[in-house]
Amino acid sequence: MNDITDSDKDVWPALPFPEWKETCATLHMWTQIVGKVRLALAPWTNHSWHVTFYLTARGLTTSPIPFGARVFQIDFDFVNHVLRIQTGDGREKVITLALKSVAKFYSEVMNALRELDLAVEINTTPNEVDPAIPFEQNEKNSSYDPEYANRFWRVLSQSDRVFKEFRAEFCGKCSPVHFFWGSFDLAVTRFSGRRAPQHPGGVPHLPDAVTREAYSHEVSSLGFWPGNEMMPAPIFYSYAYPEPKGFPDAKVQRSASYNTQLKEFVLPYDGVRQAAAPDQALLDFARSTYDAASTLGNWDRAALVEVKPDLHSPRQHR
Repeated sequence: MNDITDSDKDVWPALPFPEWKETCATLHMWTQIVGKVRLALAPWTNHSWHVTFYLTARGLTTSPIPFGARVFQIDFDFVNHVLRIQTGDGREKVITLALKSVAKFYSEVMNALRELDLAVEINTTPNEVDPAIPFEQNEKNSSYDPEYANRFWRVLSQSDRVFKEFRAEFCGKCSPVHFFWGSFDLAVTRFSGRRAPQHPGGVPHLPDAVTREAYSHEVSSLGFWPGNEMMPAPIFYSYAYPEPKGFPDAKVQRSASYNTQLKEFVLPYDGVRQAAAPDQALLDFARSTYDAASTLGNWDRAALVEVKPDLHSPRQHR
């Protein structure tokens, strides 16, 4: 697993959902356990940006989490397949990522935190899934295929890289490129700057107040999602809230289509993976769906375009 090549075949690896659905379900719950640790301790940031993970060169990280005057972070390493908890004072606990139940993983994480004098209580009911089995009771999800966990991280890593290029083209309010453990997707969201109508809520096991704050302002959001039992294929997606009139019929990247159930444009991951130029195919999807959302939604597009400095100008080298 440590000898991953950089061939074109491996840059965007195959991720057939049926081949790793059990690992995906288990990993989803593991990330929720770690995410809820950050949720319990980090100060609230608009649109729940305080709870997310970020890509690293080996997996996913919480980034530094405050604990009084102390600081720690938790990292998933999908190369060596460990969970690493590190403190600012040099202490560390390592938990192996392997075949084990959600309940056992929960116990190991909570015990490790206590041994590091970082005792924290979390809400053990998972979010945005149904049924929502409390972590300490979940013996159902117990799979871990290291090959597919690694492939998932590699897909996230490539998506993160392209999403950041897309994000750099925008100078308005925009989220980081970040991973939401509730919905289990990587996303980046642009904002028009205007308030939006109240969201109806209704997300399983997520307070409506949280959903409504997340969508308090007009957005155009881009993301990657690995799939689930109802839609067993990885996809890139893009949606607008509120959805402007005519959005479903907008002309976007030719391999994409509007999904009426999800109310978003969908681009199959395999379509990007197998494209002659995957980065460009994904950027075309991102740009064309944003163009549709922002044009039909009457955003002030000219004011939101990033104007980069001319770094070749002599004045930049004084």
